[in-house]
Amino acid sequence: MQVGDTGRDIQSVLLTTDITEAVVAEAIERGCQLIISHHPLLFHGLKQVCGQTPQARVVEMAIKHNIAIYSAHTSLDSVIGGINTRLADKLGIADYRILIPSNPEGTRGLGVLGKLGNLMAYSDFIARVHDTLDCTYVRYTRPRTENIQTIALCGGSGAEFIEAAIEQGADVYLTADCKYHEFQDAEGRIGLIDIDHWCSEHHAREIFKDILTPLGVACIISTNDKTPIQVWQRKN
Repeated sequence: MQVGDTGRDIQSVLLTTDITEAVVAEAIERGCQLIISHHPLLFHGLKQVCGQTPQARVVEMAIKHNIAIYSAHTSLDSVIGGINTRLADKLGIADYRILIPSNPEGTRGLGVLGKLGNLMAYSDFIARVHDTLDCTYVRYTRPRTENIQTIALCGGSGAEFIEAAIEQGADVYLTADCKYHEFQDAEGRIGLIDIDHWCSEHHAREIFKDILTPLGVACIISTNDKTPIQVWQRKN
């Protein structure tokens, strides 16, 4: 819980990946008492709430209009049924397990490792990723083999798990926010696919809706929740 009173009654909720001024304005317009986001508004403490930063302005707007803000983040990243297993389901990856388990049972932790139903051409899988997730862009390296089946993935910034994916036999590793030297190190060892961070996690909104709808809460997916990244392309 980042802003607001945990004891309030809630009738309608706005679901979003990120908390921005545009998202809060939408919550005000739609009469929502709560915003649930995947990414936290506040990663670090605010020293002033005087409108100098976007985060401070969001806090001011929310308090002024009596809107609470809750952010899930790592709690949704690290469970079966969360960000990574939903991403695997969307891409047709089955028989998966946690890539980096955090408990002995292997039911919690970061990332997923699983298999496609059949061997697939690497280029076809890249196209599937692009189309299924409506990606802003897809960056990738040459894989070890052009026909792939074992896929590892981690929504958000997961470059730190590239070596774990290789060690566990993945043909492909899908994540976001990779750096140049990480591409260089992966080349020919694993098909590293890097997509827009927002595109790798915006399905969090669907998960929130699935959880909350049976509770009788009106759930609205934000239309102002969008990636800030734009890709320039020359028009012919």
